[in-house]
This record gives sequence, C-alpha cells and structure tokens, in this order.
Amino acid sequence: MTVVASADRTPLDTLLALPAAAALTPALRALLAEAAATAGAATGPDEPLPLLADALRALALLHADGEVVAAAILHASPAWATAIEGTLARHHPGVATLVDGQRAAQQVWALHAERDGQGNQEGLRRLLLAIVRDLRVVPILLARQLAWMRAATGAPDDERRALARLARDIHAPLANRLGIWQLKWELEDLAFRYLEPDTYRRIAGLLDDKRTGRERYIDAVRRSLEQALAEQGVRGEVAGRPKHLYSIWKKMQRKGVPFGELYDLRAVRVLVPDVPACYAALGVVHALWTPVPSEFDDYIARPKRNDYRSLHTAVIGPEGKTLEVQIRTFDMHEQAELGVAAHWRYKEGGSGDASLERKIEWMRRLLEAHQEGGDETSLAGALDTELLEDRIYTLTPRGEVIDLPRDATPLDFAYHVHTMVGHRCRGAKVNGRIVPLDHRLRSGDRVEILTGKTAEPRRDWLMAANGYLASGRSRDKVRAWFHKLDRDRNLRDGHELLDRELKRLGLQHADPAPALRKFNVAGLDDLYVLVALGDVGPHQVTRALLEHEQPQSPAVAAPRAPRRPPKPSSAFSVVGVDNLLVQIARCCRPLPGEAIAGYLTRSRGVSVHRADCQALQRLGARQPQRLLPVEWGRSGGAHDADVAVEGVDRKHLLKDLTNLIAQEDAHVLGISSEGGRGLGRTRLRLQLRVRDFGQLSRLLGRIEGIAGVERAYRE
Repeated sequence: MTVVASADRTPLDTLLALPAAAALTPALRALLAEAAATAGAATGPDEPLPLLADALRALALLHADGEVVAAAILHASPAWATAIEGTLARHHPGVATLVDGQRAAQQVWALHAERDGQGNQEGLRRLLLAIVRDLRVVPILLARQLAWMRAATGAPDDERRALARLARDIHAPLANRLGIWQLKWELEDLAFRYLEPDTYRRIAGLLDDKRTGRERYIDAVRRSLEQALAEQGVRGEVAGRPKHLYSIWKKMQRKGVPFGELYDLRAVRVLVPDVPACYAALGVVHALWTPVPSEFDDYIARPKRNDYRSLHTAVIGPEGKTLEVQIRTFDMHEQAELGVAAHWRYKEGGSGDASLERKIEWMRRLLEAHQEGGDETSLAGALDTELLEDRIYTLTPRGEVIDLPRDATPLDFAYHVHTMVGHRCRGAKVNGRIVPLDHRLRSGDRVEILTGKTAEPRRDWLMAANGYLASGRSRDKVRAWFHKLDRDRNLRDGHELLDRELKRLGLQHADPAPALRKFNVAGLDDLYVLVALGDVGPHQVTRALLEHEQPQSPAVAAPRAPRRPPKPSSAFSVVGVDNLLVQIARCCRPLPGEAIAGYLTRSRGVSVHRADCQALQRLGARQPQRLLPVEWGRSGGAHDADVAVEGVDRKHLLKDLTNLIAQEDAHVLGISSEGGRGLGRTRLRLQLRVRDFGQLSRLLGRIEGIAGVERAYRE
C-alpha cells in the first residue's frame, strides 16, 4: 500500500487514515491536531511520509497502543513535539516519556556509528534498555529501523551498510530477545542482503532452483498430516513454514554443512487449540513418519529464555526426505510471531495484569542476560534475585560500555577498568567536567580517569561513610593492596587515622575499652590494624566510644542522679526535669549524640557542655556541687559547629566545599580564611549548622576527600 498525500489533505490527515491510528484515543487525536496546528499547516514530519507510514503499519502489526503511535508520530515531527511540549508534560506524561526515550536512543546510535560497528555490541544493547525508561519505546525503534531498512534499497552503499550494521548489532538481537520474531527475521534478512550481497544472492538462488519441487512436496506432506490428525480426532491447522535466508546461512556456518544437508529446508507447522493437543499431534507425526534421533526439542516444557514455546521435531518424511515439524498452540504462535509486544495494549483504568508485569520485569532483566545459548537455569535464578535498576551503564572515552552497580563512583569505574588504574586514580572527568571521586555516576555518562605515575590508594576510600566505593569488588581490591603492606606500616597508618578522627571530634581522652570490647580485639594495636585495613571504620570506633561514655567527665564527680523518667519533649532534661532555662556552652558547642553534662551558673541557668570539655572540668574542680546530669531530649532543631579546613589553596576549592556541604544538607553560617601559612596553602574556618553529631562526623570525613584538603576537624 503506497501512501500518497493529496493536495487537499494535510500530513496529519494522511497519518490518521492509517490502520495504526485506530489505537489513538480522542484525547490523543486532539493532541496531535493541536501540535500540527500550533507548528503551522505547512509543517509536517521530518521523515518522508511513506517511511513513517511504513513504521506505523509495523506498529499496528504489533498491536501498539495509542500512546506508542502518538509518540512515534511526534518523534518523527520534532516541530510538532516542540509546539506542545508543555501540554505533553502536564497532561500526557506517558507520551512524553516515549518521545524522550526515542531521543535517548540517539546516544546509542551515535556510539555505534562512532565505533563503526566494532566493539562490545552487547554493552550497547544494555545501555539502550537502561536509558529507556518506558520499554514500549523498543517496538517503536524496531518498527522505524525496519522501515528505514526497507527504503534503503536505492540509498548509497555506505549509508545502506551503516543501517545494516545497526540492525544486525542492535535491533535484530533486541527483537530476538523480546520474541518479536516477525520483525527479527526481516531485519536479519535485510541486513544480510546489504552486508553480504554475494552470499545472499547465492543462497536465494539455491532456494529458487528447488522452490517448485519443494512447494509440491510440502503440499503433499500437508494433506497427509491433516488426514492423519483428523483420523485421530486432533483438530489443527497445517501449513508450510517459510525459511529465512539469514537463518539458513547461520545454520550452515554453525553446523559446518552444505546447503543440501540442512534438515529444515522442508518444514511444516501445526497449530492446535491447547497444550494436550500439541503432544497428541506429536504422537501422530512420529507414528506417521520415523523421527530423526537427537532432533527433538520440547520448548513447551522448557521454554527458551525469550519465552518462546513450541515442539520441534525432525522426521524422515515421504520419499525418504528429511522434514522439520513445529507444533504449537494458536496462542503460542501469536506469542512467537509478535512476542512481548503482543501484550502491550494497556487497559486504562483496569486492574494490573500480573503476567504482563512479570514479562515487563523479564524484559528489563534481559540486559543482564548471557549471550545466546547461555545457561538458562542460571539466568532464571538471576531474574529472580536481581533487578535491572541495580546496574548502570557508563562509557569509556573510546565508547566502550562498562556496567557498574547502582550509585557507583568514578573510583569504582577505575577499578573495573583495571586494578592498577584504580590504584593510580587521582581524579576523574564525567562528560568532560572534573568531578570529585565520590560523584554518583548515571547510565550514559562518559568517564575519563586521571591517573598518577605511582599506585597510591588512600585508606579513607574504604570508609563507607565517605562514599568513595559502591562496589564490593572495588573495595576488596583496595583492601588487598593494604593487606600486602607490613604490620608496622598498617599499625602506624591506623593509629594516625583513628587519632585524627578522635581529635576531630574531641574524643582523644576517651577510654578505649568499650571499642576494644565491641570489636573483640586484645589491644589498641590490633584495633589500629583493623582500622588501617578498612575492616573497622574510624566512625565506628567513635560511635562505640560515645555509646559507652558517661554523661559526665571521669575527672569530675557529679551528684548521683535519681531515677529518670522517659525522654522529655524539650531539648534537654536536667536531673530528670525538663523546661528549665538551659543554654549550650559556647566553648565546646555539644551536638545531639554526644555525651554531655550541665553546670548551674549564677544568672543564666544551666550551661550544657560536652562531657570532656576542659572548661567544664576546671569549673567542676572548683565547685563540684554545681555539676548536674543532663541528657538530650527531643532535639529536632539545628545546632552550630565550628570547623577548620586546611589544605592547598587551589581554584574552586571553596566552590567544591560549599557544594559538598549543601549535598549533606548542612548550612554555612560564615566562612573566613587565614593566609600566611606557607606558599599555596590556606586555612578556612567555617561556622556550620548541622542536625547532630553523626551528620558532622560524616561531613568532616567527606570534606577530607575533596581534592587538595589535608585536614578537616572540629574546633
């Protein structure tokens, strides 16, 4: 059917007259009319109208819903899509998502063209389905590619071959995995025709030479089998099965046999109402003709991973010629021809289809599938235990696809490329912009790792709170590096890490016994080694100390407190009584989560200090009767903390610092800098507002991960 737009018909009128337009709801028809009117009467699709119509006919064959049809038209008509961008986002988010998905697919086409069809095509297929948020985009991409392939007969050779490589590497494998056989076969045959024209013509000639005799033979087989089925009371339809040139050539290559020795050049298909009838028909076939040993496959009991179901058998048919017979139900046949796309007609306002939801989940998990012929048992287990959204797909500067766990960082990327690239990593660029090493990557990001000459992994990469590594595999590689070091060096580095954390949080005088008990180590040296190897984080040690810290300093004996009631609703409870005049001491500024004690002043109520505050110890030594037990109540507000940052005075240091503080949901009240601390060095003093001690601890750890920062501590 040729699409011709008459002079008095608009492009939209022509498109709405196609069978696929029957799926459009009145609201979607009005949307397209609005788009065409807003863009201008003279504006139409950028693609040739016959080509777009051909793609829409393919979508109609796949029973595409109205949103899919509307999105295919709008993507082919960018001026229309732009004209109603706001309306799409507000009232038709499903259509907007489908249009965006087609635009996102252009990234994959560009990468494929950039690599000229070389490299990891499986990675590109995974990337495509990862960046497409609504998988109904896939049939649109397949239908459009098929239309372009059909129209490419008269195109220049280089353009035709580029289209064919894209179909061979991306589209046909996706159609195969989704079970959309009707499009798969034609995409493969057209790609084969454009890429291997001589081989294509040779096999086509061999088929044509024997076509008349083969058709006569198949007709006789069909009549005999129909009669045998009827005699056994099995209702079914028997038809010859067309052979596709690409599949014939692949089988010749795989089996290493000439054309004449292929078993399934002569083939028939039997369609029956239900599964019991499938096996009854199989019995009739095997009773009528002798089966070929080892040429029987039961894909009903054990479906292929794309959910293909059928019985396949080869027999010695009439005249002693080998014959292939496929037996399936009518539903299985529709599934085999149209695949998942046959079930993508969503019912507005209806209840969810459980089988459809399982199929959509299965489609997403196809990105983690093995190459064709993989272990179906292990694949089935993977489908049940892992979701696609747990992976992201990133790119090297050369366009290779690297898959990583969700929330992966440039450092994870570096260790995935090679262990030594990770050890030597000093920085990273994402999409051409320098980012910190704890930056969260997204699918489609192009990552470049900046390396040094020597391998110098940092121990703070192992601290989970710092967020440098999301992959256990990467973390194991860093641990392995430090395990190779001698114990003395691990002891020294662990002591330095823990001592710095304790000083930063004002806990350097705390009793270490609670931490030793919690981590089941005999002494501090063993604890230092665990910290150095990343088995125990400095933050874990400080939490253990805080959990066991008494509410007053060991050097000051406070009066024994009576039995306290449950936590009060106010910020503090003093000797079990809340709602007293209480203020936070400016000398140490304790935060929720820290051990605290109170001091009764003469005119300003109770002043709350950290339990180990030096000023509190001096006051308590002079007047111990003024010390009061104090505990945190419901403290939902924010608290001030003074922080010092020392490091290299580089460009954008302050920008990186404030961006990180904002990411951690803290607030900057004031910043001051101190110069004169040496050439190219700086010391910044920050007044921050944070929720509690835990947030400050995490923030300080992450600040030390900023490039150029050497120390970040609480004043």
